Amino acid sequence: MAVNDTLEGTHRIIEEAKEQQSGQLVPTLNDFSQELTTLNLGPTHPATHGIFQNILQMDGERIVSGVPTIGYIHRAFEKIAERRPFYQITPLTDRMNYCSSPINNMGWHMTVEKLLGITVPKRAQYMRVIMMELARIADHLICNSILGVDTGAFTGFLYVFQEREKIYEIYEEVCGSRLTTNMGRVGGMERDFSPVALEKLRKWLKEFPPVMKEFEAMFNRNRIFMDRVVNVGPISAEKALNYGFTGPNLRAAGVDYDVRVMNPYSSYEDFEFDIPVGTNGDTYDRFLVRNEEIWQSLRIINQALDKLPDGPFHADAPHYYLPPKQAVYKNMEALIYHFKIIMGEIDAPVGEVYHSVEGGNGELGFYLISDGGRTPYRLHFRRPCFIYYQAYSEMVVGTSLSDAIVILSSMNVIAGELDA
Repeated sequence: MAVNDTLEGTHRIIEEAKEQQSGQLVPTLNDFSQELTTLNLGPTHPATHGIFQNILQMDGERIVSGVPTIGYIHRAFEKIAERRPFYQITPLTDRMNYCSSPINNMGWHMTVEKLLGITVPKRAQYMRVIMMELARIADHLICNSILGVDTGAFTGFLYVFQEREKIYEIYEEVCGSRLTTNMGRVGGMERDFSPVALEKLRKWLKEFPPVMKEFEAMFNRNRIFMDRVVNVGPISAEKALNYGFTGPNLRAAGVDYDVRVMNPYSSYEDFEFDIPVGTNGDTYDRFLVRNEEIWQSLRIINQALDKLPDGPFHADAPHYYLPPKQAVYKNMEALIYHFKIIMGEIDAPVGEVYHSVEGGNGELGFYLISDGGRTPYRLHFRRPCFIYYQAYSEMVVGTSLSDAIVILSSMNVIAGELDA
């Protein structure tokens, strides 16, 4: 009744305008501007998957514009790191992309090793590759399975999270931790692979492929899933490059850029693998690219495991790599090195370096300036999520609210990388 009264009142205003403005253009109902709705999507909305906010202007179910807001998880890691000895910065890197912490750790260690001029033994390099590719698989499983949840399919999530749990058990056997791993050390790995770790790894490599095939069979040609993701949130290669995209989101747009191939590190040049690319840059392509990258990571792990060299698992760098605990108890020189490293009393050389690795979400880079002190003079983390999240507000314009959820999910924005 109230709606009808409003319409009658509007018609009466129009008729009065006709009488007063005879011979002039008279407005109609279609000329009245439509009111937009402001929707606060996040920072606590369960579908945003993290602590960030998008203020959307909605015309019904359609998104007219959006303004992203970050800052809800700001931890000032770069400034904290500038007050810490180099080896104590590793736990900070864990907490950026916490879905693939070992990649963060290894990237930081390689940056410091470049500054210090440390050459890491082949065995340690291969061990790092194995752990980084396991982390990439775990990261992609999280992204794609939760994308399934956001489209209403929960079963696939349960299937692959069991496999993710097994990866975490391998982490635990290698370093004692699961999520924030603090894995490895400057100069190599903290410890060698134990027989139990190798056994768990080989067992998982046999058991995981059938589960992955089943996961793909549930989604790749599922009509309901495809209706939700095909041609949703596309981005062109040119625009993706302009925004600074890297990683799976850029490759889904058709650009075959991968740091492991363009600037090989940790002996990646020793392994054969392909770079999956998409064509449309839409949500479906991002899903397929990540699935295929999981298969390529399995190829790399199998090659690294089969060709795992003998030899030491860390460099001969006593000024930066902690000596064995038993040696500390018995050898004065080892005790001195242990004390100086723990207390952060060893100066680094003057230098300026940048090193990047292929993270779970793209190029993860570390820009380090040393003035010859015991801590970094300046340090900047290149977090891929922070860079490509800028495009989200443009990618959702014209889509529905339900589309905005799956677009965000397929981009795999990790809140820990937004404003570390």
